[in-house]
Amino acid sequence: MIKPIDRSRFIGSEEELRSIIGEPGTLVLNKVIARLDEPCRNFIAQSPLVILSTADSAGQCDVSPRGDHPGFVQVINEEYLVIPERRGNKRIDSLRNIVSNPQIGLLFLIPGLKETLRINGRAYITSDQELLAGMAVQGQNPAVGIVVQMEEGFLHCGKAMLRSRLWEPGTWPAKEQLPSAAQMLAQHARAEGMTPDDIAARLDEGYKHRLY
Repeated sequence: MIKPIDRSRFIGSEEELRSIIGEPGTLVLNKVIARLDEPCRNFIAQSPLVILSTADSAGQCDVSPRGDHPGFVQVINEEYLVIPERRGNKRIDSLRNIVSNPQIGLLFLIPGLKETLRINGRAYITSDQELLAGMAVQGQNPAVGIVVQMEEGFLHCGKAMLRSRLWEPGTWPAKEQLPSAAQMLAQHARAEGMTPDDIAARLDEGYKHRLY
C-alpha cells in the first residue's frame, strides 16, 4: 500500500527551513567565488563530465549530462567557458531552455574524486565556428556551443559520493542487474513494430557510429 503524502507538512519558507536545518558555517559562506581562477581551471581541465541544469521561461526544469575527453569544456578567461554541443537526439531541451531563460547551473565531476565543482551563471548559444574550431573531435566540429558567463562557483563537499559509494567498483551492481534502456524505451515510446532487441541494436549502432 502506498502511503499518502501529508501536504500540510510541506515547508513553505526559508525561515521554517532554517529552524530545522540551521545556518551554514563561515567556511561554507566564504568559499563562493566569482571568477574562474586557477584551481577551477585545473578542475575543469580534468573533468570528463558536466551536468547542466536549466529551466525555461515558465520555470520548467531540465537536467542533462555532457561528456567527452577530460578538458572538453574550454575555459576562455576568468569569466567565460564554452561547452561543445555534440550530436544527440535533437530534442535540444537544454538549448531551448537557454534561449528562453539564460540562467544555468553546472556540476563538474572527476572520476574517483569525492568533491564536485559547481558553477552558476548565464548561458548563451553560439555558432561562432572560430570559437568552436578547437573543439573538433574525429574531424567533426560542433555546430553550436554553450557559452557560460560565470556568476558564482564553489567546491561541493564529497558527502553525496561517500554515501552513494559511486566511485567504489566493488559496490556496483552486476551488469545483468542493471535496468535495460531498450526495454524502458520500448515501453515508454510504444514504438510499433520495434522490439526491445530492435531498439538495443539501434542504440548500439548510434553509440558506435554517431558520437560526433
